[in-house]
Amino acid sequence: MENKFNTRKCGIGCMSLVILSCVVDTSNSLVEGLESTKSYDYTKYHPMAEIYRWMEDVERGNPELVSSSVYGHTFEGRNITLLKLGLRNPEGREKKVIWMDCGIHAREWIAPAFCQWFVKEILQSYKTNEKLEQMLQNLDIYVTPVINVDGYIFTWANDSTRLWRKSRSTPPANSSCYGVDLNRNFNANWGTVGVSFDSCSNTYCGKYAGSEPEALAVMDFVGKMVNKTLCFLTIHSAGQLILLPYGHPEISAPNYNELVSVGQTAAAEMKKVHGMDYTVGTSPQILYPNSGSSRDWARLTGIPFSYTFELRDKGEFSHLLPEEQIQPACEEAYVGALSIITYVHDKALNNAAVPKVARYTTVYGFAIFWIMAVFVTTGDLV
Repeated sequence: MENKFNTRKCGIGCMSLVILSCVVDTSNSLVEGLESTKSYDYTKYHPMAEIYRWMEDVERGNPELVSSSVYGHTFEGRNITLLKLGLRNPEGREKKVIWMDCGIHAREWIAPAFCQWFVKEILQSYKTNEKLEQMLQNLDIYVTPVINVDGYIFTWANDSTRLWRKSRSTPPANSSCYGVDLNRNFNANWGTVGVSFDSCSNTYCGKYAGSEPEALAVMDFVGKMVNKTLCFLTIHSAGQLILLPYGHPEISAPNYNELVSVGQTAAAEMKKVHGMDYTVGTSPQILYPNSGSSRDWARLTGIPFSYTFELRDKGEFSHLLPEEQIQPACEEAYVGALSIITYVHDKALNNAAVPKVARYTTVYGFAIFWIMAVFVTTGDLV
């Protein structure tokens, strides 16, 4: 049988050269990845092709921390790809999970910009920040820069498509209107409030919960990790809000008070950066009622901490936030996200009890609850 390294012909010296060549190639790849990541302009909006290449460079340049995974495909067949940030746990313990996604609404360009900024900040600081290094040994942070890849690409086509919000799935029968609002398509009180069944509406919730491959990919992937997932963060714009469950006005999370407290602490940290105020509350309290959101699905399925960040601004530019505001918007959002991640990490590390979620079954879009914890009920689209 032919020897892989051909050592029978040239001996151990040839084998050493082959190994050395492999090491050099790996080293060159790492250096290229690091240089490409450092030269990437995080203060600009990037088209999807550049974001895909950036993800490859980040993984190639940081193999000890970063890996990638394709966990789904869009309606048009494109990869939905995440980066996993995490270090080896020195004691071999099972790691907990933090989820972060951006770009579920196509026009909200600041969201993918933030996911990229977040990864950059982690890469640049974890080796010198002992607390962050500890958290990365205990946590795996899954970051999806763009969920709605088809829609995001469509917003780059021309000025007339720039404010496209939905996915790009084909119209239902007897309609000519494309796309579904992916943040109304999750299995969380689907179709009950704050949605439309008109496919031409920006809040069209789809034919049924999980009808869209993008929403289904998140539910399938995260659903398999629910028991070890501490926090679910989904990044949007605009309005400068930190939204917590639930979007339905008659349902309250069992750990509502703690969700508010943790969110308010994050908002206070964010204000220290550039003086920007972020309002904390449920969507019905500070925005509008809605159903079928990924945030609500995460809390209902058992993830104790779930938030939507609505980044800058408060109406002057809305979804057309200028590039000169990318850096300050991301700087304040980073400290807010890190505040929440630090809290849930420390709570889990201290073995503090996390409130259990009420179990539920969805029947014709309505959630029926069997209470397993204290459960209190209360009486420009982003």
